[in-house]
Amino acid sequence: MSADDAFTLAVGLAGLAAVAAVVSSRLSTLIRVPSPALFLIAAVAASSFFPVLETVPRVLDEHVVSVALVFILFDGGMHIGWSRFRNSLGPITWLGVAGTAVTAAGVALAGHLLLELPWQQSLLLGAALAPTDPAVVFSVLGKREISGRSGTILEGESGANDPVGIALMVSLLAATGAGLDAVTQGLLTFVLQLLIGTAVGVLGGLTLRWALQRLALPNEALHSIWTLAFAVVLYAVGTLLHGSGFLAVFLAGILIGDVRAPFKREIDRFSSGFSNLAEIVVFTLLGLSTDVTAVVRPDVLLPGLLIAALLILVVRPLFVGALSIPLRLRWGERAFVLWAGLKGAVPILLGLSILASGVAHADRLFGIIFVVVVCSVVLQGGLVPFFAGRFHIPMRVREPEPFAVGMRLTAEPEGLHRHVVQHGSEADGRRVDELLDGEDGWISVVRRQGRLIRLRRDTVLHEGDEVLALADDEGGLDRLFDAP
Repeated sequence: MSADDAFTLAVGLAGLAAVAAVVSSRLSTLIRVPSPALFLIAAVAASSFFPVLETVPRVLDEHVVSVALVFILFDGGMHIGWSRFRNSLGPITWLGVAGTAVTAAGVALAGHLLLELPWQQSLLLGAALAPTDPAVVFSVLGKREISGRSGTILEGESGANDPVGIALMVSLLAATGAGLDAVTQGLLTFVLQLLIGTAVGVLGGLTLRWALQRLALPNEALHSIWTLAFAVVLYAVGTLLHGSGFLAVFLAGILIGDVRAPFKREIDRFSSGFSNLAEIVVFTLLGLSTDVTAVVRPDVLLPGLLIAALLILVVRPLFVGALSIPLRLRWGERAFVLWAGLKGAVPILLGLSILASGVAHADRLFGIIFVVVVCSVVLQGGLVPFFAGRFHIPMRVREPEPFAVGMRLTAEPEGLHRHVVQHGSEADGRRVDELLDGEDGWISVVRRQGRLIRLRRDTVLHEGDEVLALADDEGGLDRLFDAP
């Protein structure tokens, strides 16, 4: 086979793998197995049958996963948005920082006492397994979307503890020596990572917010590409300044999440698709980077199962549960947040960082991380829909919307606002003519369960209805449609 034919075959196989991975999301819904688990299993099987796939340098895997994580965190921040993040800033920050620290400490303590690992290896294992992954939670929920404060806290905590966990790992790997000097050095590195990442993220997010509202490109598709490219630049700037580039990207995504800007819906959809592709890449690389024979060794498999059980049943429920006591949540919402702290992309990246660091017994630590992630995605993740029902978590079903009817305008429509009728709001169960009298504004379009409904004065609005309303005072509309 010629070099050109070999290249063409490789490109074709890569495209075929991408097609199969995307279609597998439908299979995941049918068999109730999280789609990341399917990617992982398929990659492990492929590397077993074709050993040449295992020859990809692990440092390249680490770099690719880092770039993929940029898109995942940026899209996660956009999905939360500033208004939702602001309303739950305290709980998100508290669980994102303190929850990560206590989880890492609990796993490290278990590793040192039960597995008899040295403290350095135990701390690295704890830091790697502390972050959670909201993308895995959403993949196992399928069409159902968590509503209410618990959903915001779960998303925000997962987005915040990813950069915190990475900064903690960087601090541990950068610390040299032992004793108080090493602790001080590691703590200083950790704080600087977060402070610099926050500064770059806020400044970059505000700059991006300003640019999105004013930048005019010759093609509407370029706005989406430009936005994601800007996110990559923020990651690079934050990292080169010795800060957390991942935190910078996450905060920038939050700041532009609910901004009103031209082509914003196209940017959201493009970013969401790219984030899904990035998640596929991460779990595929994890499978390709793993030697099955090394994982099933007793000194890897059994400790991995033990740490997974302790993490799911003891560490997160007790340690993070204690931190969640001040939060205003129903017991079912609190229990669901504690159960749904699944492991995903970031532990994989941190495991690859441990491999690249040259730490003693790094292969064993990576194998244990692999076992824990698999248990979390397959077992813990597979039970997320079951516990969501048992804990009475408020959710709504988001059906695909294959058709769209819209109108393009050259300027932002002043006074036009989109709202969703929330449960218990003033609009829930009220007639249209009882809400707006035409002088303060009026409702122009109502969509219910994916279909437009004929709008009359006596039309009654219900929870979940999407409304387009014309009014000068958007704050007054918020009062009508938002839950008290």
